[in-house]
Amino acid sequence: MEKSKRNLYLILNKPYGVLSNFTDSDGRPTLKSYVPVPGVYAAGRLDFDSEGALILTNDGDLISKITQPVHHIPKTYWVMVLGEITDKALVDLSNGVIIEGVKTRRCSVMEIPDPGLVERDIAGTRKGAVCWLQIILREGRKRQVRRMTAAVGLPTLRLFRAAIGNVTVEGLDPGEWRYLTAEEVESLRRGSWRHR
Repeated sequence: MEKSKRNLYLILNKPYGVLSNFTDSDGRPTLKSYVPVPGVYAAGRLDFDSEGALILTNDGDLISKITQPVHHIPKTYWVMVLGEITDKALVDLSNGVIIEGVKTRRCSVMEIPDPGLVERDIAGTRKGAVCWLQIILREGRKRQVRRMTAAVGLPTLRLFRAAIGNVTVEGLDPGEWRYLTAEEVESLRRGSWRHR
């Protein structure tokens, strides 16, 4: 009788400049340098130039749950933007903006103080005032946050995913990972995350 495989669930604080997969034909940095656990895959994508929460697992059902917008799992982003944030920009982002002819779903947007992330050199910060937004999305179009802020005249300079559901990277430095607790896995399965 074949032994059933053990499901594995991890969260990584993905550093800037790292691909969200384990191989790259062009030799760019990948997850292989950070996660020494065989057989797990990223549940969704976090762009090369974005940072933060990335869940990895060998549970295909959970990957589908996290990546399919129909399940509405909220993803929380902290976004450094160039420019002054206006009330109109906040309302427009919350109500949805047009990207390639399609309006984004309503979302939660608020201005936040500097979240105190590990510092790194950020291109564009000398061009003017920078501010931080928290954006909580329940959909995941390609480079959506960057395109949303650009649509209201606030170019994104730094993008950090702080949480997926209620699973956060709190306490993890860039490149560090941990196993999810049973409660965290269950909250993702059942959609029982807390509202932020």
